[in-house]
Amino acid sequence: MVESGDVSAERWLVVGLGNPGPKYAGNRHNVGFMVVDALAAQAGERWKAHKAHAEVVETRVEGVPVVLAKPRSFMNLSGGPVANLCAFYKVPVERVVVVHDELDIPFGALKLKRGGGSGGHNGLRSVTASLDGPGYVRVRVGIGRPPGRMDAAAFVLKDFSSVERGDLDVDVARAADAVETVLVSGLEKAQLIYHTAA
Repeated sequence: MVESGDVSAERWLVVGLGNPGPKYAGNRHNVGFMVVDALAAQAGERWKAHKAHAEVVETRVEGVPVVLAKPRSFMNLSGGPVANLCAFYKVPVERVVVVHDELDIPFGALKLKRGGGSGGHNGLRSVTASLDGPGYVRVRVGIGRPPGRMDAAAFVLKDFSSVERGDLDVDVARAADAVETVLVSGLEKAQLIYHTAA
């Protein structure tokens, strides 16, 4: 039960990062889309086109109003749609959650934090620039490092391996649960439950 005056008082914006179109749907870079797709499915809602150049779902999580979003721009230009959605729904940066792939975390691991640098992630760089700062919450879904000498840019645009796909649904569901915990109980509680130890 959420107490009055808790973080449920105002609307949140939860953005999954990825590239639009079926060509990219199974890519490691699109795990953010996979997580918000799972949240939309749990809510029994369908995606709708929004003039902010994004697909959105307006719903509630245990009474907390939330907009789920997938930018329709490519990853490197994610910031524009995110800023437009913040303006349209009047959501301040501290109530924005961005779900994204993370090379520096092992596959299947999860880390949550507020703020920080982009770490070479062009989607995060774009969002931070468009929101005039990094004060949003990040749900970082580990995809691991590329094997051998494979270029990181090529690795993130490859689909998950058959072995990884065996665990992917569980990992995506866990990330979705972590997002819900942030919305209902706050970031610190979500970190205690879902943050994978280094």
